[in-house]
Amino acid sequence: MRVFSFLLFFCILHSTYSQRLSKETLTDSLKRLPSFTIHKDNYFITGVPTHTGINKQTADAKYQVSFKQLLFRKKVPQDSYLFLKYTQKAFWNIYEFSSPFEEINFNPGIAYSKYFYDKRNNVNALATLSLEHESNGRDSIFSRSWNFVALEYHRTLSKKLVAGVKAWLPFYYKESNPDLMDYSGYAQLNFDYEFIPNKLYAQLMLQKGTSWDWKGAARPRILYNPFNSVNQFIMLEWFTGYDENLIEYNQYRSMIRIGFLLKSNQLDFLRAK
Repeated sequence: MRVFSFLLFFCILHSTYSQRLSKETLTDSLKRLPSFTIHKDNYFITGVPTHTGINKQTADAKYQVSFKQLLFRKKVPQDSYLFLKYTQKAFWNIYEFSSPFEEINFNPGIAYSKYFYDKRNNVNALATLSLEHESNGRDSIFSRSWNFVALEYHRTLSKKLVAGVKAWLPFYYKESNPDLMDYSGYAQLNFDYEFIPNKLYAQLMLQKGTSWDWKGAARPRILYNPFNSVNQFIMLEWFTGYDENLIEYNQYRSMIRIGFLLKSNQLDFLRAK
């Protein structure tokens, strides 16, 4: 992890700003986008644990489906955009007999996004305010759910690097998982570095729970595009920590997985052009 952080820091030092996307160009580009699009990355990956033995019960597959629907083609007040969003993340014990699903997390929401510009009227940041619900759709002692208001902010730090922070204020969650914040905390940091445009990316997610001992998560990713396609990638992911899924949010996991990813373009407008 220290090596990964050093590489990110090194890349920042050796990056310089280039011409940003103008407000006029951004507006024209957004008008041409379809109303129904990918929200977060969509992927299917599979892998094995590093913290325990490898067998049919511990190896798994993980996939995510995420999309959003723009509610109004015309902008709402304050040069912003209102949309519905939905993300579904599943953990599949694909190697076991009958291949049962271990856990499925459902995450619908409504969001309000606004782009920000520098003194030259070029885009350099994106802020999103959202109201979200997440649950695993189960009942009794296996029920896990929470609701939260979230504020997310992404900004270009260099022509290659986009950094983001997402903070949330939870409510109606203590009945099924009262200590959830001990493991998930109240915020998340994200870094997305572009080594080769549309070819090679490195990503890092960091999260810290509120408990005094170290309970949080780190998720580095490498994305490589060997295809003649805009958004099709091979992804290598390592998740280490807590809160990867709701049913086992308080159990430590360390999983290395690899697979296929359809990359979201929501941060592309923040990169240098």
